[in-house]
Amino acid sequence: MKLRVKVDYSTYSALKEVEKEYREVLEEAINYGLSNKTTSFTRIKAGVYKTEREKHKNLPSHYIYTACEDASERLESFEKLKKRGKSYTEKPSVRRVTIHLDDHLWKFSLDTISISTKRSRVFISPTFPKIFWRYYNKGWLIASEARFKLLKGNVVEFYVIFKRDVKPYEPKGFIPVDLNENSVSVLVDGKPMLLETNTKKITLGYEYRRKAITTGKSTKDREVRRKLKRLRERNKKVDIRRKLAKLIVKEAFESRSVIVLEDLPRRTPEHMIKDVKDSQLRLRIYRAAFSSMKNAIIEKAREFGVPVVLVNPSYTSTVCPIHGAKIVYQLDGGDAPRVGVCEKGKEKWHRDVVALYNLARRAGDVSPVPLGSKESHDPPIRWLRAKYLHSIMNEHKMIEMKV
Repeated sequence: MKLRVKVDYSTYSALKEVEKEYREVLEEAINYGLSNKTTSFTRIKAGVYKTEREKHKNLPSHYIYTACEDASERLESFEKLKKRGKSYTEKPSVRRVTIHLDDHLWKFSLDTISISTKRSRVFISPTFPKIFWRYYNKGWLIASEARFKLLKGNVVEFYVIFKRDVKPYEPKGFIPVDLNENSVSVLVDGKPMLLETNTKKITLGYEYRRKAITTGKSTKDREVRRKLKRLRERNKKVDIRRKLAKLIVKEAFESRSVIVLEDLPRRTPEHMIKDVKDSQLRLRIYRAAFSSMKNAIIEKAREFGVPVVLVNPSYTSTVCPIHGAKIVYQLDGGDAPRVGVCEKGKEKWHRDVVALYNLARRAGDVSPVPLGSKESHDPPIRWLRAKYLHSIMNEHKMIEMKV
């Protein structure tokens, strides 16, 4: 949780001195890790502690520990980006510094927050927002670790971490989730649900508006830049992903289930649009952000302590979960036919429904799979099409909702 507090000049100056020396230790720790080809916190600390303690005698020693921990995290992140070909420098550069604090460097109370500096401790009295009291009054505890950074205008920005003791999670079932461009399908208590996200309309709507703003004009024009800045496509999609993630994870938490997701490969949209010639469809797929939706669910699941299983996504919508035979989809005039027929059993399957059962089976679910639908359009019987997302969020619990 982020807290911003405006402090007096003397307090800010004391913290500024800490920031300056912390940056120096951090840079030396990163250089040591690069030269010795290690990202280990223990090795970095062992290599730089003695030297840095001599240089910064008045700095509390635990700042050296936390700076080494910070360096380890930065180096690990840099190595991951480098392997993916997304690093633009030879080594991680220290541009912004967020100072890590352990339980020796800060003390928390509802009245004041104290922080160790070179001379003594400084005391800060924050004003807590409503969301802080919401967590605090529900039994969440303040973790021993925290972070802070300095902003302009004598402002200190705190990052306070909440934690709570969680009972061992004993899974009783599976909730597979299939991610699509315009919807997310979920299997709850053996009943498939299709949650419409309206992502297609959002993508196309904002693209048309973007073209209308920039057609015949330079993007360097002040008025054009002002109008483009007011577009909120990303914010809307992030809002949808967060609400969907909360909806799915809360259902899994209440039913003590494991969430099953597709283990999407890196750069998923690029693989999907490789053979697509329709420019509009390529745009929609690329901006659907499948990996972002998956990551949003995983992040929310960690918050609730819900386990997540990633399975192979290959052929989940083209293989019959009962007979293992190929499903042949009949042309229906759309970009991707939704209903197909099993070559062996001749039962009909909806593309999103069969994917859910296959995901569950690959995760280890041995529950019997019901036969496919008897007709090509019968959502109330075999798969339930939910109302739009904002209507769902008003419900106390995810329930069956028919259009």
